[in-house]
Amino acid sequence: MRILLIFIVFISFFSACCGTKTVVKNVPKPFTKNELQIEEKNNVADIDSTKAIKENPILPETEEIIAVDKTTVNKTEISNHSSYNALLYKYVSNEGNVNYDALKKDDAKSLRDYIVSLGKNLPNESWSKEEKLAFWINAYNALTIDLILRNYPINSIKDIKDPWDQRLWKFGKKWYNLNDIEHQILRKMNEPRIHFAIVCASFSCPKLQNEAFTAINLEKQLTSATKEFLNDSKRNQIGANSIKLSKIFQWFAKDFKQDGSLIVFLNLYSDIKISPNAKKRFMDYNWNLNE
Repeated sequence: MRILLIFIVFISFFSACCGTKTVVKNVPKPFTKNELQIEEKNNVADIDSTKAIKENPILPETEEIIAVDKTTVNKTEISNHSSYNALLYKYVSNEGNVNYDALKKDDAKSLRDYIVSLGKNLPNESWSKEEKLAFWINAYNALTIDLILRNYPINSIKDIKDPWDQRLWKFGKKWYNLNDIEHQILRKMNEPRIHFAIVCASFSCPKLQNEAFTAINLEKQLTSATKEFLNDSKRNQIGANSIKLSKIFQWFAKDFKQDGSLIVFLNLYSDIKISPNAKKRFMDYNWNLNE
């Protein structure tokens, strides 16, 4: 009996030891210092991710966001005028004077490359009116600059034989001159303010803007160019009862009477209110080069 009791006590003690060993074996091993730092970072990341998912149930991938941005840009501006914009910023002053000498020496090829790019990306029916206007205004001005560079140094665009009739530039399958773009394209778009956006590389012309025209900014740019030209006393002299105007208003009189008289058009952009009965004269045109 005593032996049996000893045996039972021994078995109980042995079982308790084995159980304790199993429990100890399952206790997680303590983290080292480095492991604790990694664990803390992971926990923070998990919290941030959970918060982001709650606030934004669907999170687009980076590529999808870029694709959306590209689509927006394409819808805003079909044709890319950025290289031309850079040239204008570099070589055209705020007054519209062009450093033809430096442009010819350093960046004539860049201008030609831009013109070539225009020829490969002609407007089509899917383009908006603003996109077409911006395209052809920039084209006209770029071709005018290129014409000057081809003949530079000169004192006036009129030193060139038939400057507006030279077919030097191929757009698509057709060779264009400046008259084609101005009279057969731009004027037919019924936007009289184009006359203050396109330039003839001369002092009495509207100044060449030192930025490219773009569809998204076109309304603002055309309005600004028109006001700036009309209220420039070197090119127009405006009074309430007497006006002395640039010959642009004489040469293209029909374009400015689409919605009434010439005075009606002028009063939209003049700093001075002009009387309907104001006396009208035209200034001499200075064809000296805008440099």
